[in-house]
Amino acid sequence: MPSLLDEIRVLESTTIITGSLAGCLLGDLGASIVKVEHPNGGDPFRVFRGDDYSPHFRAYNRNKESLALDLRDDQGRDIYLKLVAESDVLIENFRPGVMERLGLGIEVLRETNPRLIACSITGFGEDGPYKDRPAYDAVAQGLSGITSMFLAGDDAQLTGPTIADNMTGYNACYGVLGALFERERTGRARRVEVNMMESAIAFIPDPFLNAQLAGVEPGPLMRVSASQSYAVRCADGKALAIHMSSQEKFWQAMQRAFGRTDLGTDPRFDDRTKRIDNYLELATEFQKTAATRPQDYWAERMAAENVPFGPVNSLPDVYDDPQVKHLGTFAEITHPEHGTYTAIRRPVTFDGSRDDQPLKPPPDFNEQGEAVLRRLGLEESEIEAWAAHNRTLAT
Repeated sequence: MPSLLDEIRVLESTTIITGSLAGCLLGDLGASIVKVEHPNGGDPFRVFRGDDYSPHFRAYNRNKESLALDLRDDQGRDIYLKLVAESDVLIENFRPGVMERLGLGIEVLRETNPRLIACSITGFGEDGPYKDRPAYDAVAQGLSGITSMFLAGDDAQLTGPTIADNMTGYNACYGVLGALFERERTGRARRVEVNMMESAIAFIPDPFLNAQLAGVEPGPLMRVSASQSYAVRCADGKALAIHMSSQEKFWQAMQRAFGRTDLGTDPRFDDRTKRIDNYLELATEFQKTAATRPQDYWAERMAAENVPFGPVNSLPDVYDDPQVKHLGTFAEITHPEHGTYTAIRRPVTFDGSRDDQPLKPPPDFNEQGEAVLRRLGLEESEIEAWAAHNRTLAT
């Protein structure tokens, strides 16, 4: 059975996370991806914590072919335009104006391939006062307001995963899929523009409206107090995450599970508004009780009372979680030289299956370069000239 994006060809000119993830997501749906990398080492993520095939690179670059190409060289630019001519989608995450300076602006791309969907990923947009600034995840998180919701008191330490980077990759994929659908209906090929700052802002719509309409002060407790979410450490040092939300039945169930029905008559906690206002005091009561028994004991009690809860898994714990195992969330990828590792499978199933597109290992640097050029119809002399130019840049 063909994959959803079977016969869709994607040309990816990206580094690090945002565009690489967008390409990875499209590849997971069956698209063919050619990743163009600079001849001098390629994507910088290759060498982050591990030779030229690092965990970071592996996380975002499966299901792709790698081609080393110098876009400032006349031959490299010509090869690139040959790839443009046969592609359905182009994804690039250069700073604004770089593609134009390379002679690869949208007019040139449209002239080469009128059906090309060109996706541009930037830090702050194609224009405006920030357009030329360098952008990374922490910068976009800070500007978006996300960081303000993690920092407490005088502690200015950043923590957590790459939210802005990853959301931008997902938004780019989302925009490309919409543009592909429209092109199939109308023949029109769109230019898709995504930026990290707006992707991060769009990730937190409810805090903005709560601050605007309800006067709720943003901060680390804004969401957890309103959603009545708690983390408690048990007697064995393991933790549980609890989320009672707004339903009274879960508040009642929590009291029974902890054997703390006295909390229901405590004037600090006897309605939901008070529990939100006195969040830290209630958290202290929960913690005192949780510390008297191990995690397994409380997990059994909460499951019996239908409390929304889960263990706070370490990353190694996640692999062994019974539900994760049941769903088959992880799969092994084997590379003939770099061995086998465990990867996260596509988190979307179609007709109950994720197996229509097997996971292919990320490419070594320039692994498919010659094969791609032969597929484009280049002569051996042209391939030799390309290889010689790449060797010059790599030294």
